[in-house]
Amino acid sequence: MGTLRRTMTITACLVAIAISPAHSEPSKKGREYYEARGEIVWEVPTEEKVIALTFDDGPDPVDTPAILELLRQYEAKATFFVVGQRVEKYPALAQREAAEGHEIANHTYSHKYMNKRKLSAEQIEDEIVKTERSIMQATGQKPYLFRPPGGYYNEQVVSASKKSGYKVVMWSWHQDTEDWNTPGIGKIVNKVLKNARNGDIVLFHDYVEGKSQTVEALKQILPELKQRGFRFITVSELLTHRKAAAVEK
Repeated sequence: MGTLRRTMTITACLVAIAISPAHSEPSKKGREYYEARGEIVWEVPTEEKVIALTFDDGPDPVDTPAILELLRQYEAKATFFVVGQRVEKYPALAQREAAEGHEIANHTYSHKYMNKRKLSAEQIEDEIVKTERSIMQATGQKPYLFRPPGGYYNEQVVSASKKSGYKVVMWSWHQDTEDWNTPGIGKIVNKVLKNARNGDIVLFHDYVEGKSQTVEALKQILPELKQRGFRFITVSELLTHRKAAAVEK
């Protein structure tokens, strides 16, 4: 009987711990938590036909100029989430992006995946700050938007970003073109066109390993979206639509 009572007592304690308020909060905070607090942005729902095209991992001496030419042709402004090391290698491309009215944002210095390396807040800050220096040296402009490689986020990423003066920006889940994986021009085109909504943030890359399909896909995406009445704006401009909506409420 003594053994049975001890077993029952241990079981009761475990049940109490499992249902106690201290353990009711998930160990990982998800999109809803950060989105409600305005700490991470995935998209900005709006009544206006605006869309934000974003390009990660550049600049690249081949793809970036080709993309800039297409953007100019369709009167489109975009946001380039650049890697600090590549800005130092190709400063003239960053200068051109800024000169042509595009937004340059921070995508870390060495493109480290923060979930795999388990970087400390200090290491994340260092990646952000070093990239900021590279951007400012090339363009004279200080960025304030940050996108972590792979879209990985947690409290450390958010905290390090805020401390460095940045807002974390992801992308609309239905607008991940996966162009980095060269899935086929048609798949990239269909992903964007079939899912295009007001206030979307679309994820592209202006640097991929191997031959990119992004430029050819944009040749179909840009004219079609423009024909539908969409305006292509920077993420910072898109964020002003959220502020306007908040004021109206």
